[in-house]
Amino acid sequence: MRKGTIMLLVVGTLLLAGCYARAGQISASEDQDKIVIIFKDGHQQSFRVADVARIEFSQSARNISTAGSVRFVGRWKVGDGAGGTFYITLKPEGKAEKTLGSRDGTWTVVNGEARVSWQDGWHDVIRKVGNKYQKVAFSPGSSLDAEPSNMAQAEYTEPH
Repeated sequence: MRKGTIMLLVVGTLLLAGCYARAGQISASEDQDKIVIIFKDGHQQSFRVADVARIEFSQSARNISTAGSVRFVGRWKVGDGAGGTFYITLKPEGKAEKTLGSRDGTWTVVNGEARVSWQDGWHDVIRKVGNKYQKVAFSPGSSLDAEPSNMAQAEYTEPH
């Protein structure tokens, strides 16, 4: 339930930001824009943006902090610490996938950084350092407070 609420909150925030930016200036061609809500059971429901007057959230949804999570959603090209690269995909519902090692994981935003836990026990952290992003990896069994196993550049591969 919480992940579904978070996803709805993120989608709603994006919709409201888009509506605010357009200030009611939706043209006929933009009338085809839709918002798609994907539920936990996998089914989807679409709404035309032009048909949405407002989105309301329950009090519990308002109390869930998703600040900063939207900037991490998507596909990242990251270094493996040995000169190679692989891809990490962070999905809005808190699931993660990678193209190296154990494919599946989960992620969340803590203190402004994306923290990923992989099924093979590894942990990756994607954080902004200056005007760039960095991927920091921690081997199975090590704490995120320990010395990292490797650090490498992280690059968001999708347009924001």
